[in-house]
Amino acid sequence: MEGPTVEGGVVEPDRDTAQETCAVQRNAPYDGPGKLSGSMHLHVGGGHYELTVKDHFDAAHALPGYDGPCQYLHGHTWEVEATIAGQHLDEVGMLYDFKDVKRDLHGVLENFDHRCLNDVPPFDEINPTAEHLARVVFYELEKTFPAHISLVEVAVWESPAAKVVYRP
Repeated sequence: MEGPTVEGGVVEPDRDTAQETCAVQRNAPYDGPGKLSGSMHLHVGGGHYELTVKDHFDAAHALPGYDGPCQYLHGHTWEVEATIAGQHLDEVGMLYDFKDVKRDLHGVLENFDHRCLNDVPPFDEINPTAEHLARVVFYELEKTFPAHISLVEVAVWESPAAKVVYRP
């Protein structure tokens, strides 16, 4: 038998025509304003890419010298975002693998997870504010990337409504 076959009401192309025929009904190509020209599919230089990943950890801290309830021991689920940048894509078309950035960020955050930040260096010497945490994470994470990748910023969310960003 040649050509597509029907099994259970689904059209399945035979092996010889599978690459030429698609069994899925597709929409007609878009032809309105903003139609893609297809001419900019290659990177022509001058631009750059940014990639952001997010992770979290749970930790307690106290802020000695702060006039308010945060001077006492309390905890947060800290959300941390890291943004990297670069101009050159690899042979697959990626700036840097998301999984590698996630792994590197997670490795840095493991130092703080389920700990009292006041006991973890350098926060045993400086106040463990969200600002200090963002800076410390930035410089620890920056060490993990190859030379062609720049760490742009680290954002630390102390709560869903409170974020600090560190950029050098």
